[in-house]
Amino acid sequence: MAKLKLENINKIYPNGFQAVYDFNLEINEGEFIVLVGPSGCGKSTTLRMIAGLEDISSGNFFANNRLANSLTPKERGVAMVFQSYALYPHLSVYENLAFGLNLQALDEDLIEEKVFHIAGVLGLSEYLDRKPRELSGGQRQRVAVGRAIIRKADVFLMDEPLSNLDAKQRVTMRSEIIDLHRKVGSTTVYVTHDQVEAMTMADRIVVLKDGYIQAVGTPEELYFKPVNAFVAGFIGEPPMNFIDSILESNVVKFTKANVMLNLLDEFPILKEHSEILFGFRPEAITIGHLPGEKMLYLEAVVELTELLGDTANIYANIGDHNIILKVEPYDIPKIGSRCKFSVPYESIYLFDKITGRTLNL
Repeated sequence: MAKLKLENINKIYPNGFQAVYDFNLEINEGEFIVLVGPSGCGKSTTLRMIAGLEDISSGNFFANNRLANSLTPKERGVAMVFQSYALYPHLSVYENLAFGLNLQALDEDLIEEKVFHIAGVLGLSEYLDRKPRELSGGQRQRVAVGRAIIRKADVFLMDEPLSNLDAKQRVTMRSEIIDLHRKVGSTTVYVTHDQVEAMTMADRIVVLKDGYIQAVGTPEELYFKPVNAFVAGFIGEPPMNFIDSILESNVVKFTKANVMLNLLDEFPILKEHSEILFGFRPEAITIGHLPGEKMLYLEAVVELTELLGDTANIYANIGDHNIILKVEPYDIPKIGSRCKFSVPYESIYLFDKITGRTLNL
């Protein structure tokens, strides 16, 4: 296992484009870290700098307290799984799994033992004689993961390894990767644009936007205590609802709807901010009223509904504000109807509209 530290890391390409700004992060031994964010946020570039595949423009990268900026990928003791699998098409599954071990000039009997073991763990035993083209996407991904794990590297780096799989395969591979991580115990840095993968896999999540770190924390911390509107909107599915609002005559008024809310007693910090974003998660609401509870009551016009099986999404409007409500499948109102719903005060998030900073943490 390895402890990693990225200190004031910047990446500037020869054309002047800066992909990563002042990246600071300490990764503990055996930790599963997920870098998440939209396309172009710098997560894959950061991963490649850790791997030694991209030069660091400025800043320092340490592995086990050793400065590693100038070390080659081999010297860093990392194993990487790419989005494209990067398997050798002319080699069998067995030969792909054994490739790195052969380079180490290990005894053939030991190589065979290791290959059979990892193939059994990954459910690949019956495919060892097949070429990659004869495998499904999920099977090829397991071969790529197995080839990395079989090396017993100190650090595993995974760059969107599940993005080419279908929804069912992604769910299966998520659990397999987490199970393997628990068994192997190596430090893992995993890149994805899928916040569901981040929430279900990570010990800690690093949220990136435009090359800057927005937040670092456990899935629970980022979901329940987002530090800004971007993190609040990125973490959670469906995303958080945001409504542009202003503080006027000591009441909060939705800017595109005839709705005024007296929230100063619950959120006295509002007195210092005139323009705010009013936020609540789709799943935090309850259809109808709950007497006696500390609730805010709102009403919306239903535009569209989606039955998902165990839940349903309601797409609705409050004035000109579009919102999503997540409800039980038997709570679906009719399209065109006016839907009354409740939001607990504790589930309301308020953000400074200019800076995006959360006001009520």
